[in-house]
Amino acid sequence: MEAKSVSELPDSPPNTSTKTPSNIDVWQFEPKWDGFRCLAFRNEGKVELRAKSGKSLSRYFPEVLAALAALPVKQFVLDGELAIPVGSTLSFDALQMRLHPAASRIAKLSVATPAVLILFDCLMDAKQRNLLNEPLTERRAALESLFDSLPKPGLLRLSPYTRKLAEAQRWLQRSGGALDGVIAKRLDGVYVAGERAMLKIKCKRTADCVVGGFRYESDGDVVGSLLLGLYNEQGKLDHVGFTSSIPHAERKALTARLRKLIGPPGFTGDAPGGPSRWSTEQSTQWEPLRTQLVVEVEYDHVSGDRFRHGTRLVRWRPDKSPTQCTFEQLEPPARPSTLIKKVLRPAAAGMR
Repeated sequence: MEAKSVSELPDSPPNTSTKTPSNIDVWQFEPKWDGFRCLAFRNEGKVELRAKSGKSLSRYFPEVLAALAALPVKQFVLDGELAIPVGSTLSFDALQMRLHPAASRIAKLSVATPAVLILFDCLMDAKQRNLLNEPLTERRAALESLFDSLPKPGLLRLSPYTRKLAEAQRWLQRSGGALDGVIAKRLDGVYVAGERAMLKIKCKRTADCVVGGFRYESDGDVVGSLLLGLYNEQGKLDHVGFTSSIPHAERKALTARLRKLIGPPGFTGDAPGGPSRWSTEQSTQWEPLRTQLVVEVEYDHVSGDRFRHGTRLVRWRPDKSPTQCTFEQLEPPARPSTLIKKVLRPAAAGMR
């Protein structure tokens, strides 16, 4: 089951006008963890981890596979999030390092930085009951019962939840880092595989960035994306991401404008490389620009001093000097320490 992006937390049942701020018997709110979504299957001796795409994740997380195989429960289907604790938080970068072709490298990392599986739904319980058509309240009860039956949780964690709107709003305001936002689920909702039956809410932030270069569309001669930069402490312009949300009607005129600015210095610090693994159709060629243009963009996550996902173009900032566009804008959000500690603690239990 997937989630539909919305701009704010729901405070009433769908398709009604009656406000219910207490959200009693309507919504359950859960942290949106910054990890890999994963379904865990076990049938007697066979254990499998699968991503949302249906591809197997088993070879990349042998320690989690072994932990599931060692449980006294012989059958289950669980929904959760693979995450890697590093220090007092969760590291998405450490997760990405697991997607490595060498088994020896994966084995080494599984010992140095073991992953955990944060559980938030149960689709089949230990009695082999199919729970897909049961409401969330029943599925959550089955998940908690299964979790409580374990003598030791090992690498399994039980994700917290709340049914109080005010508490979910506090989570959202403090999201960032390990907490990627908030998920809202109907308490009476069944598990609808392949449909966006949940809601996800992220705390969006904005930053003013220098346009240090651009890429053409892969099959055309107009601009496809703007390459964004921020000045580091050494005064060099580092590439931090891109935005491609340029209205189609404006691309031709913008391309002509950008072509007049082609030339050095472009990025004087970290420069763009080839396309990422997630956008392989993007051209590897890019044009450097004189650093005169500034845009405000909306982003949701920073990882390793870069915007992890594409950003949304908000507006051009002719009133802003490029030298004002520094990394100081990307202040890390306050960490939801209580939530993190609850999940990282081996004997974690949900908020009930």
